Amino acid sequence: MKGANRKLDYLVFFSFLVLLLGIGLMALASASSDLGKEEHGDPFYYLKDQIIIGIGIGTLGFLAGYFIDYHLYKKLASLIFIGSIGLLMLLFTPLGIASGAARRWIDIGSLTIQPSELLKLTIVIYLAAWLTSQKSSREKSFSEGLVPFLSIIGFVALILFIQGSTSAAIIICLTACAMYMASGARWSFLTVIILLGTLLLAGFIMLAQDYRIERIKTFIDPTEDVQDSAYQANQALTVIGSGGWTGVGYGNSQAKQFLPERMTDSIFAIIAEETGYVGTMFVILIFLALIIGGIMIARKTRDKFGYLVALGLSTVIGVQAAVHMASASALIPTTGVPLPFISYGNFSLMIFMTMVGIMLNVRKNG
Repeated sequence: MKGANRKLDYLVFFSFLVLLLGIGLMALASASSDLGKEEHGDPFYYLKDQIIIGIGIGTLGFLAGYFIDYHLYKKLASLIFIGSIGLLMLLFTPLGIASGAARRWIDIGSLTIQPSELLKLTIVIYLAAWLTSQKSSREKSFSEGLVPFLSIIGFVALILFIQGSTSAAIIICLTACAMYMASGARWSFLTVIILLGTLLLAGFIMLAQDYRIERIKTFIDPTEDVQDSAYQANQALTVIGSGGWTGVGYGNSQAKQFLPERMTDSIFAIIAEETGYVGTMFVILIFLALIIGGIMIARKTRDKFGYLVALGLSTVIGVQAAVHMASASALIPTTGVPLPFISYGNFSLMIFMTMVGIMLNVRKNG
């Protein structure tokens, strides 16, 4: 244990604690107080739920990730991945919960499982194991490497798209590509991946449901349909702009009275309103510290499997945080992506806590 403590990555650990226990809970308390009182008679209802279930069970995931030697995951990678795909397929059964045009959740008692969130973790482990198996030609061979890689990612992306989880598909695809190239793949393969990815995305857009088309139109012209499809994007921009340099003060947000999905998709806008430019830059810097810390863990790891796991998990966190912030700032079309560690969502919080535990385990045992 003494040796393990010497190898604890404090940059990652404390960035994680500040995000989780500091900013995340404070932001949720402010964003959800009046909603909790209105819907449940308790202004701290959502905060308590996030602490008791999200952090409570998430702590078990973090500890498991930290204390179970990550090398074990390589042996179980295929089973873990197949199991997460199985959960994803359950969304097509009566167990799947639909919300609007999306079907992303499985309700189990007081816990709502979102299989796409679990998949962000399991596909990193699976790809790291697949890329470091005995067939070393997977990084260089077109037939044994690139074609199977594209088949795996394409299959996963197609399922997620059908279920209305386009943003999750994009995050997973970008992470997978980063891992594949970092494993030593030929740079010419990247050209193929970009071309096929562009064609696939164009096909998704052409076959997209109405709500996806409306989001794209809204992104191109935010003034179109400001009371419907463009409402969330325009309100988020107004809220962010109203924060100025130092914000309106903690708990003084006026936007939470009318901003849609204030606890999840729009929580960055609430933070921007209450803490201003200074506060938002602080949040971004902490995320950068966490991501850079994860990349440093990867670079220090002698084991290639551990290197790809740490790199992949850091990429998932970084890409998802960037997508959430860009969406809230109207830099990309509106998405339903939570901000890691900060947005309300028990299952998502558990998964990201487990990711940090595994990253720290790679540092300890790599």
